[in-house]
Amino acid sequence: MFTYTKIILLCLLSSATLMAQDFQGIATYKTQRKLEVKLDSTQTGGMQDEIMAMLKKQFEKTYTLRFNKEESIYKEDESLAPPSVGNTMVFVSFGGSEELYKNIKSQHFVKQTDLLGRVFSIQDTLKTNAWKLHSATKNIGEYSCYKATLEREVESDLHDGSKKTETVTAWYTLQIPVSNGPEEFQGLPGLILEISYDSQTILCSKVLLNPTKPITIKKPTKGSVVTQSEFDAIMIKKMKEMESQYDRDDGEGQRIEVKIGN
Repeated sequence: MFTYTKIILLCLLSSATLMAQDFQGIATYKTQRKLEVKLDSTQTGGMQDEIMAMLKKQFEKTYTLRFNKEESIYKEDESLAPPSVGNTMVFVSFGGSEELYKNIKSQHFVKQTDLLGRVFSIQDTLKTNAWKLHSATKNIGEYSCYKATLEREVESDLHDGSKKTETVTAWYTLQIPVSNGPEEFQGLPGLILEISYDSQTILCSKVLLNPTKPITIKKPTKGSVVTQSEFDAIMIKKMKEMESQYDRDDGEGQRIEVKIGN
């Protein structure tokens, strides 16, 4: 029978095996989202299919996590400009490329992000993720993984500061005893190789452990320094400004509604 004691024992054995090593690696992750695109009644099905294909490509991104036992840097691979249809640019997010630095030992992070042309440096304490460990297992590539879940509050779709609860599902491996993972997720007894929440899945496609050339992890230094709560307030304000600007528009052009999720 599977028990939490067995997880702990396996973790200790794995950690002991690699304790003497200067353990580091590079994990490659790919993202996917469920999307639904709706156009106004004047648009044809062909246009909707074209926009759907472009948005799907936009959301299928590749990230790398460079890590050691104490630090990591998570960054999107360079990509092409935002997709466009005819003369209409399709914007699917506020921010540009991001760099997320995490220090597991000191429990703090620095996220460098671009918001409508302005660079911010979000500096704050890492969240304590209240993971619940499960007995389910599966293989991801050559790694045996265990399931963990957590319930967390996130901003609602109304962008008015209200919250909603969502379930996050993670799959982590004790074969890589690093308490880290993609985005802001960490705190499990092994590297997280898959994360699913809302409509998004982030899946590790490749891991390179202890490469010959040492990995350099540098904390991002650009941008106006703010806390996470301060940045969230700026984000909400900008969302409201854009919604207000859209409402004042003269109505020319096409209306595109993008639904993320089921």
